[in-house]
Amino acid sequence: MSGLYAPVLADAAEEGLNIILSMLVVGLVFLAVIFLGDLNEWFARRRHRRHS
Repeated sequence: MSGLYAPVLADAAEEGLNIILSMLVVGLVFLAVIFLGDLNEWFARRRHRRHS
């Protein structure tokens, strides 16, 4: 009986893994955007201090 559900469970586990990986990628994109924004602000302040 459990042999009938094995392909379904494998598909569900694989889909769950894909969802987790997608969430991690989205989180890394958010962190990259925040990091690039802070880096841009740091360069702008540095540039402003040099020309003052």
